[in-house]
Amino acid sequence: MRNVFRVGLAGAAALGFSLVSSTAGATPSSGVTGTIIAQATAGGKDYILRKITVQPGGSTGWHYHDGTLYAIVVQGTLTHSDSTCATDGVYDPGSIILESSGANHVHIGRNLGSKPLILEVLYVDPAGSPLAEDASNPGCDFQ
Repeated sequence: MRNVFRVGLAGAAALGFSLVSSTAGATPSSGVTGTIIAQATAGGKDYILRKITVQPGGSTGWHYHDGTLYAIVVQGTLTHSDSTCATDGVYDPGSIILESSGANHVHIGRNLGSKPLILEVLYVDPAGSPLAEDASNPGCDFQ
């Protein structure tokens, strides 16, 4: 499955992506950096391939996406929680993650481990959308 994911990302890169760097923008994130590896726009959609690193104890902050996100865990373990404060997934290296779009899918990703968490992420967003939309903590006692 990981090879299928990488082949899809490589195919997307062949569409003419450019190299850019950025930092994760969800608030309040902690210990998160992101680098855009490739991007293209086609058919009214932005396709953005990004490497995200979350340091031990770090989190993405509460957020949601305007489009669909596909990710693979390269290193470390991602603890993913939804707006009910429930952990809806714990993902180890090689795991594939799908995040649905919309404000009704608020979530947070955390690195509760002792080594950096590295994700390869493909965003499929409406053209011009931000990578993430900030959201308030829904009342969970973790950040």
